[in-house]
Amino acid sequence: MSHLAPLIADLALILICAGIMTLVFKKLKQPLVLGYVVAGFLASPHMAYTPSVMDTANIQTWADIGVIFLLFALGLEFSFKKIVKVGGAAIIAACTIIFCMILLGVAVGTGFGWKRMDCIFLGGMIAMSSTTIIYKAFDDLGMRKKQFTGLVLSVLILEDILAIVLMVMLSTMAVSNNFEGAEMLGSIAKLLFFLILWFVVGIYLIPELLKRCRKLMSEETLLIVSLGLCFGMVVMAAHTGFSAAFGAFIMGSILAETVEAESIERLVKPVKDLFGAIFFVSVGMMVDPAMIMEYAGPIVVITLAVIIGQSLFGTLGVLLAGQPLKTAMQCGFSLTQIGEFAFIIASLGVSLHVTSHFLYPIVVAVSVITTFLTPYMIRVAEPASNFVDTHLPDKWRKFLTRYASGSQTMNHESLWKKLIFALVRITVVYSIICVAVIALAFRFLVPFFHDSLPGTWGSLLAALVIILFIAPFLRAIMIKKNHSVEFVTLWNDSRGNRAPLVATIVLRVLLAVSFVMFVIAGLFKVSVGLVFGVAVLSVIVMILSRQLKKQSILIERKFFQNLRYRDMRAEYLGEKKPEYAGRLLSRDLHLTDFEIPGESDWAGRTLAELNFGKRYGVHVVSILRGKKRINIPGAAVRLFPQDKIQVIATDEELNVFGREMNKVSAIDSDVIEKSEMILRQFRVDGDSPFLNKTLKEAGIREKYHCLIAGVERGEEALHAPDPHEPFVEGDVVWIVGENDDVYQLVGQKCENIDMK
Repeated sequence: MSHLAPLIADLALILICAGIMTLVFKKLKQPLVLGYVVAGFLASPHMAYTPSVMDTANIQTWADIGVIFLLFALGLEFSFKKIVKVGGAAIIAACTIIFCMILLGVAVGTGFGWKRMDCIFLGGMIAMSSTTIIYKAFDDLGMRKKQFTGLVLSVLILEDILAIVLMVMLSTMAVSNNFEGAEMLGSIAKLLFFLILWFVVGIYLIPELLKRCRKLMSEETLLIVSLGLCFGMVVMAAHTGFSAAFGAFIMGSILAETVEAESIERLVKPVKDLFGAIFFVSVGMMVDPAMIMEYAGPIVVITLAVIIGQSLFGTLGVLLAGQPLKTAMQCGFSLTQIGEFAFIIASLGVSLHVTSHFLYPIVVAVSVITTFLTPYMIRVAEPASNFVDTHLPDKWRKFLTRYASGSQTMNHESLWKKLIFALVRITVVYSIICVAVIALAFRFLVPFFHDSLPGTWGSLLAALVIILFIAPFLRAIMIKKNHSVEFVTLWNDSRGNRAPLVATIVLRVLLAVSFVMFVIAGLFKVSVGLVFGVAVLSVIVMILSRQLKKQSILIERKFFQNLRYRDMRAEYLGEKKPEYAGRLLSRDLHLTDFEIPGESDWAGRTLAELNFGKRYGVHVVSILRGKKRINIPGAAVRLFPQDKIQVIATDEELNVFGREMNKVSAIDSDVIEKSEMILRQFRVDGDSPFLNKTLKEAGIREKYHCLIAGVERGEEALHAPDPHEPFVEGDVVWIVGENDDVYQLVGQKCENIDMK
């Protein structure tokens, strides 16, 4: 008998249990995550009546890979542009919920007398609601289209990204075991530095790589390349002191900005499902029934803390964001559970050996209970809000109404605020790139030049190369926004603005000088005055160089093209409305899509013939034909069946246009009757108009829209007519056509024919 490795036997047991539980929980209409947890419990050594996993260490390694795939897939669904779109309400609500829930978790843990690290990790575990469970609950209850669900999903997007930040901070605290403010600020600064660096460099390089290699990319190649990039970033994150999950999430979010994002997500999904299942099964394997019984009290208390805390702080956060009481309570009651991120944070604590052994099963038990209660909490939100509204003092109700309506007024940013924000963004991003280039150069490039060219020449060449590399970014720091609309308007608006504006230029120039001085001082031992003079001279050359200006513009343009390419492609294919469509709303105009049905009378006619503008007040902006887009089509352009036309008009004009389109596309019952096809035969006699005429001369198809199916001549069998052979007397001709056409042919041209 051949020997079977324990890992294969364990994997077989895990997948069999997971498969059975998947079917059971599908039947019960419960989240599959809970089924995997139960499968892990059945396969664990704590269950005496079922086979148990033999090698838990290998399974834990597979579970770690599962976390990587889960976070990579989450990154593919996440987009940095989504943060901008979620709005201030979601940001305020998410930050309020997370901060308050962490404090609540720490307070609960402290009340039980647990270790400080257990309390902090508990706060992190109960701070994040489960995106998967809430999505499923909204689908099951048919609430995805309701207004408050959009805000809930926006809060979940922010909670996901903040969970990644929280994991990095918890890892730093666990490794250093230090809670000083300076240490924490240093960790956050390091996180932001690498986050911005990886995102900017990744968006600049990776979409371009995938675009150039698209012809070589089969599905298999795309899967391998994307997973290679994922695990490459995992290794890079680990070497810089971050968790593997953080690296996977970053690479996923970078690939989410490429046009291949949907394909990668589809290809990775089966792999993610497999390893994700193993991770959740490993979570269930940590559940010890004896420990759950022992810690039944803390489980009940933490469950109540999650339900009450999320309901209360979720409602408070949404109220602070200026939403009505009913919306706030619906959002708060929807967030009353913990899920996958609680498991991931718990696994992080176990892998770092900083949390107690009882915390993991407690969190799993709390997650199971709160997940089952989620649909009921969502249902009870509206009655609860009605109850609170009726029992709320009038002063409070009026205050909340005024606060909610007041928050919806538009806040126009000042020119100074816009300018300063843009300058800070440009300076921070380009400074981070310069720091990274200098650090890499001193780590790899400088030793190479010193070995190749000993002495001063090596240092001189290294300094020249480094300064040339960072020159486009330094020039952008100094020059960008100096001729912008905000800068020019402020300069011309008041003389008092000119001194602060000049100060912004001087500060940025000094920053660029500092970068150059740092490079020179690191390679040469010369006086500070000489270093400063050379740095100033170098900066002046950068400012005056037209080549650097062109290069700086090209670099920035390429970055934003890569960042927006996915949206641009979606707009081109008609999957997303153009950006200008939102601006039309302020003028009571709308951009709407209509598809030309195949049966429409408009199909095959030119825009000049249809004259939509004069007849309906509707103007055709674009025609989408398959994967081809015709922008601002001319009057001679024809419409074809299945064309999608994008038109601009008011609501009333669009309604009239839509009704007219339905009218010209309707099929008349008379048309159906008239289009019936029949088969008839007639004999060519001496008086027939077709006698001695060829098929073309007879004109049966052209004049009468009928088709000759065949001809019988004498004893010959029915055969297709020869177009060059004339009809002779006695021929029996079989014709096919519409009912009226056939009888018109018979009655008017063949009065003496013998119908059979």
